[in-house]
Formats: sequence, C-alpha cells, structure tokens
Amino acid sequence: MAIGSILFIICLGAATFLFYRSVSTIRRNILLGRDVDRSDNSPLRWKTMLRVALGQSKMVVRPVAGFLHIIVYVGFVIINIEILEIIIDGIFGTHRIFSSWIGVDAYRFFINCFEILAFLVLVACVIFLIRRNVVKIARFWKPEMKGWPASDANLILVAEVLLMAAFLTMDAADVLLMQTNAEALASAGLDKYAINWTGNGFVVSSFIAGLLPSDTATLHIIERFCWWFHILGILAFLNYLAISKHLHIILAFPAVYFSNLKSKGEFDNLASVKKEVELMFDPSADPYSAPPEPDENALPEAFGAKDVKDLSWKQLMDSYSCTECGRCTSECPANQTGKLLSPRKIMMDTRDRVTEYGKSIDKNGADAEDGKTLIYDYISPEELWACTSCNACTEACPINLDPLSIIVDLRRYLVMEKSAAPAELNNMFTNIENNGAPWQFAQADRLNWKDEA
Repeated sequence: MAIGSILFIICLGAATFLFYRSVSTIRRNILLGRDVDRSDNSPLRWKTMLRVALGQSKMVVRPVAGFLHIIVYVGFVIINIEILEIIIDGIFGTHRIFSSWIGVDAYRFFINCFEILAFLVLVACVIFLIRRNVVKIARFWKPEMKGWPASDANLILVAEVLLMAAFLTMDAADVLLMQTNAEALASAGLDKYAINWTGNGFVVSSFIAGLLPSDTATLHIIERFCWWFHILGILAFLNYLAISKHLHIILAFPAVYFSNLKSKGEFDNLASVKKEVELMFDPSADPYSAPPEPDENALPEAFGAKDVKDLSWKQLMDSYSCTECGRCTSECPANQTGKLLSPRKIMMDTRDRVTEYGKSIDKNGADAEDGKTLIYDYISPEELWACTSCNACTEACPINLDPLSIIVDLRRYLVMEKSAAPAELNNMFTNIENNGAPWQFAQADRLNWKDEA
C-alpha cells in the first residue's frame, strides 16, 4: 500500500473518531434534559420534516436569503457525493474510480453538474459574506453576535469558498493531466492519469485550466495539493460542526421532526399544578385526607426551569440546532422596541450553558455543581419579562425551534419558586386570589357597572 493511502486512512480514521466523540458528548448533553414525549402523530411529523427541513419551505419567506441558502444546501448535499469517490481513491490509490464504473461520458455529465453547483455555492457564499460584512444587515450585528459568533459565520463561508475553489482547480489540473499522452504520463510515473479523455474539460474548470501551466510535474503538484486540501478541509469541517452553529446541518432534521405540533397559542401544563387544581374541583375528594407519603428516592419537584437540566431534551436539542440566522430576533416586537430580549440570544445562551455544564460533569462528576445557573448567570429576568409571548420567534424560525418555551419555563421558575414576578403581575395575582379576577374590585361589586348605565 502506498504511503499516500496510509496517510489518508490515518486522517480519515482520526477525523471519524473525533467526530464520533464530539457527537457522543453533544448527545449526552442533550439527554441531560428532562423527558418529554414527542412520539405522537408520526405521519404529520414526517410530513413536516420533509416540508420544512428538506424542502426549506420556511427559508424562502425571505426570497433572497432563501434562494441563496437553497443553492448552498443543495450544493452541499450533492457535491458531497463526489466525496465518496475521493475516499475510495484515497484508500485504494485509484484515480477517478467512478469513471471506470459508469463510463467516461456519464462521468463527465455528473462532474459537470457538480461543478456548476460548486460554482453557484461559491458565488452564494461570496454574496453572504458581502451581506454580512459590507451591507451589514442589522440582524447580523446584534450584541449577541459580537466576537466568536460573527467570526464563526465568516470562517465557515470563507472555508466553503476555498473548498469549492480547490475542487474546481483540482478538476482543471486533472483534466489537463488526463489529456496528456500516455507516454509522457508513463515517463513521469503518472500512469493512473492515463484515462481516455477526449474533447473539452469540465464545464467550469475548463476556464481555470487556461490559467494553469502546461508542465506535467507542476500540474501534478497542483492537482495533488488541491485534492488533499479539499478532502482534509471536508474532514476538518466535519469536526468543526461540533463547535459551530453549523451543527444545524445535522440536527435540523430531528429538530423539525420532534417540533411542537400543537397550536402556537397552547401552553403545556405543569403536571403537579394540574393535579392540585383537579383535586380542588373534584367534589368527591376528601379535603381532610392526608397527602400520600413522598417517595424518598424521588427528586424534589421544581416548578419551571432554573438551569439546563430543568429544561426538556427537546429544548436542549433546539439550542444546539439554532442556526443563529436572527430571523427570530428581527421579528421580535420587544427587540424592535429596544428591549433587552433577543430570542436568538436565549438559544445561544442555553447552548453555551449546557455545553459548560457538560464539561463540568466530565471534570467533576455527574453530581457536581459549578455554582452557575442558566437564569441570572446567562439570561437575566429583564430579558424574560420583556417577552410578550406572541410567538413571532417560533413562527419565524426556519427549522421550527421554540425559544418561547424556554422563556416560559424560566419565568415559571421566577414566579413559582422565587416569587420574583414584576410588581404589576404580583398585583394581578393578588387580585385573582382575593377577588377572583385580575381587577381590584370585590366580587360583590363586579356588576355595579350596570347600575350606572
């Protein structure tokens, strides 16, 4: 086996192992959340996933960004079919193995399609870079996007431009080598490039070919450099996903499948509270009966969410799935009026916190506490109480994430565990408790308005 194949197998194995380890950690972090059943109505869930995640139906609500994203999305999926050939060639030391399997003409057709998509992806990424850094679209310049989030987005766009450029340059140099006569290739020790390649090159890379030198040895160096740059870049990108917002490439599909199918105006009930209310309205219940003995092994029941372990696994999955596109924040009426709330920041803070909490578990054990909580240390009460619960963020999200559910659970903790609701709400709670209505009127005076009419 050639040294190049050995090096490739080592790189492929290392990248696969590191990716598996990262995915295992993320899965563990997601499962730190409490259980929630999202197994109902499987046909509708599949239909929603195919329409929203695969069909990109909510992306095109904003046509320009939606169209460009579809180009990158389709290009990413289809061009990576070519990665299969690169992997086979890398392991076995072959060269464009698929051309011998399906024939040169069919192979030329498929590579031409890949090149057109690669060029469109390159152009789309350049436009995205201009939109972010030159046009400076407002939603990309919110406070939570400073530092690493902005660098993350730019880094991945630049990487995609370089990967597509390397792919096209590799094809250009490769075709020139394959068009070289067999004797010259044999004398240079490049027999594997001796494919019966007649006619013009590929549709896009042929324009690059005119800029390359004609020397066989130099062309081989260019082709090999671009080949290694392209495949190592793909393997690096695979592992970069675990620390990047681009993890949504993988998690968007399960996030949409397990998304909330209920009406957006319908909130879930806390089982403990619901049980107490049902008991109050049960005429057959004995109000003087002793409550059941508590289970000594059961965890103390908390109302709402104080930290990430109090959220559901679906909410934690949503935080890892967030694309940081900012559509939720740009549609948020509270954010538009200058309030501190940003639904995108809620998702980013939740992801940062569960990642930090997972690292604390790895370092100190499952029962260790690091002295931090999602609320207060990451998300302030001011942000939570700015929310109007209008669901604009959940409606705007292109992959059906639900920032509002996290906000509501955190507010439940503030109200039911800390009694830390704003004064206006506390007055309303008092009125409901004393008068049976939000207003400060006794029940006996509730109909006095009719006497004044």
